[in-house]
Amino acid sequence: MVAKRVILEMGTGNDLHGGNYTKAAIRAVEDALHHSSLTLIRTLGIDKKTLRIDVTIGVQRPERIDTAAVQAVLPFGNITVKAVKGGLDVPDDGGDDIAVIATAGVEVWLERP
Repeated sequence: MVAKRVILEMGTGNDLHGGNYTKAAIRAVEDALHHSSLTLIRTLGIDKKTLRIDVTIGVQRPERIDTAAVQAVLPFGNITVKAVKGGLDVPDDGGDDIAVIATAGVEVWLERP
């Protein structure tokens, strides 16, 4: 069996105050999820628990993301979350706060013969 990517959804999220990278990442994943309806899964009678879901989050400080918290947002599947350098940090005028902008790619894979 070979896994084939059948769905790719993208999203963005932010934390405007406090520099919380996990909060921005979760919002990016939720944004991606809110743009999709996986009717394909129901139509083909696929068990949702068997889906492989790979999430990639881009932020300026990937080491500050709690990947387990991001993983908990997804409702089903065998989930992996990877944080990479990306996104954007926007400092405020005073320099004591940042807005964190995160991007998310959510891939759904199916095993095919």
